[in-house]
Amino acid sequence: MSRVRIGILGAARIAPAALVRPARRLPEAEATAVAARDPERARKFASKHGVPTVHASYDAVLADSGIDAVYNPLPNGLHARWTIAALEAGKHVLCEKPFTNNAAEAGQVAAVAARTGLVVMEAFHYRYHPLAERMRSIAQDGELGELRRIETWLCFPLPRFSDIRYRYDLGGGALMDAGCYTVHMQRLLGGGEPEVVSARAKLRTPDVDRAMAAELRFPSGAEGRLTCSMWSSSVLRVGARVTGEAGEMRVLNPTAPHIYHRLTVRAGGRKRAERLRGRPTYEYQLQAFCDAVLRGEPTLTPPEDSIANMRVIDSIYQAAGMKLRGT
Repeated sequence: MSRVRIGILGAARIAPAALVRPARRLPEAEATAVAARDPERARKFASKHGVPTVHASYDAVLADSGIDAVYNPLPNGLHARWTIAALEAGKHVLCEKPFTNNAAEAGQVAAVAARTGLVVMEAFHYRYHPLAERMRSIAQDGELGELRRIETWLCFPLPRFSDIRYRYDLGGGALMDAGCYTVHMQRLLGGGEPEVVSARAKLRTPDVDRAMAAELRFPSGAEGRLTCSMWSSSVLRVGARVTGEAGEMRVLNPTAPHIYHRLTVRAGGRKRAERLRGRPTYEYQLQAFCDAVLRGEPTLTPPEDSIANMRVIDSIYQAAGMKLRGT
């Protein structure tokens, strides 16, 4: 293969930004086909975004010998089912976050990936931008001294309560949709796997959280706190703060830094600001996926990382007295 031919499962709103447009700019990627539950929606999507082939079903995408990989932006509750189906059909998979409903499902996907030898990569696009690695290095390479506290937050307004992100049967909830980022960033900055000390949910329905806050503890002794919401008094907050015995780092908008971000560090009696310019996060992500498929290069978000992330999410739901997604 000289390029990766990718089929899209579902005409999701995120697909143009996450796959179609980046593929136009990367010579090793090509968005070649799409299918949706509503065939007319798939046809409109293909026409608008220049995708050459429309299939009648997801199964038809997986059966297409002209497709090497699939992009899975389906609702959270369908990620495991269709990622496994794609792997069994011989396709590599770029799967949207959160990886699955829960850690048990993530383990099932990982087992199939290991057996088939195919690439599965969770689409935490922020992790592939240079800002994420810079954040990690500042937090972990000693400039801030011994870490004391890591705080991450991602809050945005989604008052349309008919949205699938509020449906329990599709793996909905603020922790799943927004909080998966805050959990992943906690693990990135904290340099280890945290335990959940406590969690408190604000509910939309008895099984679906519209907001979640959790306290964590890392093996090093550092504390963590994450806050996420789709509907709360915190209308729009996206950021991270790491406090150590020798300094502090603050980051504004680490999830979409190509739009705008600000990183500031106070240490050694000085304050500095940094900007890391670069391409959109989704381009870095798609390039990493192609590197893994074409050249066997490792990814930053493999299934093992996804299992660890889902374990923390499961523990937060349990600490908040809620059911795990998919159970």
